[in-house]
Amino acid sequence: MTAKRHTITAALPYANGPVHIGHLAGCYLPADIYTRYLKAKREEVLFICGSDEHGVPITIRAKKEGITYQAAVDKYHHLMQQAFADFGIEFSCYGRTSSPTHHQLSSDFFRKLYDNNGFTEETTEQYYDPEAKHFLADRYITGTCPRCSNQGAYGDQCEKCGSTLNATDLINPKSALSGAVPELKATKNWFLPLDKLQMEFIDGYIAEKKGKWKQHVLGQCQSWLTEGLRPRAMTRDLDWGVKVPIEGADGKVLYVWFDAPLGYFSATKEYFDSRFSSTFNGVESVQSEGELGQIEVGKIQLDDWKKWWVKEEGTEQHVVHFIGKDNIVFHCIIFPAMLHAYNQLGMEQYLIADQVPANEFLNLEGQKISTSRNHAVWLHEYLQDFTRKTDELRYYLTAIMPENADSDFTWKGFQLAVNSELVAIIGNFINRVAVLLHKFYDGKIPSETGMGDREKNLFDNLKQTADTIDSHLQQFRFRDAQSALVDLFRSGNKYFAETEPWHLIKTDPEQTKGVLAAAANYCVSLGILCKPFLPQAAERIKDLFKVANDKYDLTSLGVTNILVIGHAISPAEHLYKNIEDAEIAKQVDKLKTSPVTLFKGEGENNGVELSQSISGLSKSEIVFEDFSKLDIRIGTIKEVVKVPKADKLLQLTVDVGIDTRTIVSGIAQHFTPEELVGKQVMVLVNLAPRKMKGIESQGMILLAEDENGKLVFVTPENQVNNGAGVS
Repeated sequence: MTAKRHTITAALPYANGPVHIGHLAGCYLPADIYTRYLKAKREEVLFICGSDEHGVPITIRAKKEGITYQAAVDKYHHLMQQAFADFGIEFSCYGRTSSPTHHQLSSDFFRKLYDNNGFTEETTEQYYDPEAKHFLADRYITGTCPRCSNQGAYGDQCEKCGSTLNATDLINPKSALSGAVPELKATKNWFLPLDKLQMEFIDGYIAEKKGKWKQHVLGQCQSWLTEGLRPRAMTRDLDWGVKVPIEGADGKVLYVWFDAPLGYFSATKEYFDSRFSSTFNGVESVQSEGELGQIEVGKIQLDDWKKWWVKEEGTEQHVVHFIGKDNIVFHCIIFPAMLHAYNQLGMEQYLIADQVPANEFLNLEGQKISTSRNHAVWLHEYLQDFTRKTDELRYYLTAIMPENADSDFTWKGFQLAVNSELVAIIGNFINRVAVLLHKFYDGKIPSETGMGDREKNLFDNLKQTADTIDSHLQQFRFRDAQSALVDLFRSGNKYFAETEPWHLIKTDPEQTKGVLAAAANYCVSLGILCKPFLPQAAERIKDLFKVANDKYDLTSLGVTNILVIGHAISPAEHLYKNIEDAEIAKQVDKLKTSPVTLFKGEGENNGVELSQSISGLSKSEIVFEDFSKLDIRIGTIKEVVKVPKADKLLQLTVDVGIDTRTIVSGIAQHFTPEELVGKQVMVLVNLAPRKMKGIESQGMILLAEDENGKLVFVTPENQVNNGAGVS
């Protein structure tokens, strides 16, 4: 059998602030679930992450806090690493890009490309601060956006309208360092020829992923490719980062998006250098544990880290990058282009990702998460306020994970998920089984598992659902996988409701023994399936039923005699406790209230905004009869095209259950057609038809506008049938 090896990465978080729930839902939690799933299957897997410690955001943070760049990254590196560890994200290795190993590896990579004509050298004009006597990175330049007139746009992006900009596009630019008007000054940099690499590799690489990658990932990639890639500078005039390792490059560092993805390599190398330093003589054989799976590593060589990143004959190798959608272009276009260019040199053949299951964004209480306004749930603060409640947050974030569309975290939703599902369904079933075993049989398994029709159906459904969970996880559908797991607990409660062992013991004591033996062994299988999603529950179930480690894995799934006659279990305990209203009120009070805008957005110039604040609607009061006139239904966008000669209009074909209709919407400046296909949206279906640009629009799609002017769709929390009413 061909060996199978999985290299899993999670995007390197910037070391300029703490981790919040948006980061978790975006990539770290799905990556951890997927890694735990592979470990449960006893496959060979390495899970890699680390702190991204270079780039302009770091320098801005350090200047704000009045500390050195290194002190800033040290502070946030340790804060993030500790928060991840406390939350139970099981990285195999967690590196940092300020390390000497990373600087050396990145320098060597750049130098080899440079020595083989992998870059073009260009002199361009770049803004220079005459007072600070410093070239300005794009983020150090502010001005007026030429597209929406936002006066606080940055030199690389306007955060109000979302437009990608060049610093020279800004109107009335100013230096963020001194406030001076910057001057254009010639500077030399080295460019990666993405136009050439697009034709020889990237076009084919992305085309091969159709039908395999998420639609919004492909859509964003295709929009870049359709526009045409251009050479991109891989060096910057900056005093913080990996120094450019060639003559004539004083005062220049590698572009952060050149060196950051190489952090996956350097973190892996440092891990093996430290873990196997005593075996580098190539003699000692090492049996790995935990993060590498149950495998024999064999004789360790000095470059053994490359087994995770370099093609190896006879091994099935997979590289999966878990990221948020703001990192798609870097992981799907720029990093693959870098690796392809390097591979063409005829040295090591580095693996290029076969999957990039990027998630979309998580909002908070109907608004975009904003670190500047402190509108966020910080992981380290959550862990302080909800001690040992990591499963609870994992569960809710997985249930609302923004896999294919933005989703929304609410504290009331969190409370409801914990109380009505973790406590009332999952914890309730486990507790009932343990309580009855202690009540009737002194906490011991009373007999072999009864295998009547009900028991057979229970365990058959277990095995079928386990296969379904496996299929969902292979396709990165974490919400569906967790939902299927919860259904198994529901089946356990249903089994108890049908057999009623608390009554059955009065009429048929022998059958009662078989029922409780079946329920106890069923609990063990559920605990095994909990491992990727709810690791605390998995461990508590193992301890409660005193299951041996070697019998607590997927090989024991569905086995009806893991717990044999006379096996004693621990005293019954509740897996979870209810979240009280006071706890939720405390969290809501932490969040600052700020305006939210519901945006109808229909028509090219006549979008109607309905302003709303957390405390209530600012429009005039209506009665229920007014609201009941609105027929709002769930629909799925099937097709999107641009309306000719209309910059703001898109023509959408939407399946609203009762029919499929055409809707014209003024959102073309906010979304590409490719990223909209497949989204579930809310549609006002009984709006009188109206012609726009000669096209009859048969409804209105509901959107919200955040504080930065960005539109987001109002979508159902879970996938529902088209045509479902909204009330």
